Amino acid sequence: EKAKLLRSQPAQIVEPKGLLYVQQREFAVTTPKDGSVSILGSDDATTCHIVVLRHTGSGATCLTHCDGSDTEAEVSLIMSSMKSFSNSSACGRLEVHLVGGFNDDRQLSQKLTNQLLRAFDLQPEDVHLVTFCVTELNDREEQDIHFPIIYGIAVNVKTAEIFPATFPEKGPDEDLRSAHVLTGAPLTNIYDAKTEQLRIGPYFWGPFPHVDFWLEQDDAQILQNLSTSPLAEPPHFVSHIRSTLTFLKEHPFPSQSLFPDRKPRIYKKNEEGLWEQVCSDKI
Repeated sequence: EKAKLLRSQPAQIVEPKGLLYVQQREFAVTTPKDGSVSILGSDDATTCHIVVLRHTGSGATCLTHCDGSDTEAEVSLIMSSMKSFSNSSACGRLEVHLVGGFNDDRQLSQKLTNQLLRAFDLQPEDVHLVTFCVTELNDREEQDIHFPIIYGIAVNVKTAEIFPATFPEKGPDEDLRSAHVLTGAPLTNIYDAKTEQLRIGPYFWGPFPHVDFWLEQDDAQILQNLSTSPLAEPPHFVSHIRSTLTFLKEHPFPSQSLFPDRKPRIYKKNEEGLWEQVCSDKI
């Protein structure tokens, strides 16, 4: 029923004001007390799943975008990061919302759904499954081709409302964060709710293999080889991958060009509610 309700809602366009956008293999946790961030969101999930974990007592909310790379470790990580926010309020319960995936040919969505259910089931704490809009419950068919119905969701940290969403602005440091994923990064926490700062990096990788080869390929080749579900990707998938590959080509050694002082790039929301980089010497 919950899945049906969610699927029936049109995707809302979420503007950058007050938004913390979470990319693939990232997560962020905050509470209703946060003065900077009121919405957590992520999209472009085809076979990926977006997970929202919320404590009904403290209102602490975590959003993550899982791709099946190491699901058990990722669930343990988000569970333990939630604990530091929910200790004070004993009443309330942990609720989880799973959205994403579809009936893809390689059954990657189904596999990820099963991994997530198993990982939450293995947790010592009770976790209540409240929204389950994944794989076959998030699938639509058009001329024998399957697509996800919902590609992205947002959660309002203050009201706990979850809704289908798209995000015109996926920054800051969109290419840098995507490059981190493309080079095989583990799940990373990008936000410090106590200081209300978004922290990116420091990230390190070596030269990306065959980057020139990939940049020379046409769109069809990139789609075919660098997507888990070529037929169901959103229209901007290829341009996003090209942009990330170009970034990797320009920064083969981020330790020299991006993070020479080994410090994260730090952002805070300004008065307009938009991210602004903070000089690291002020911290």
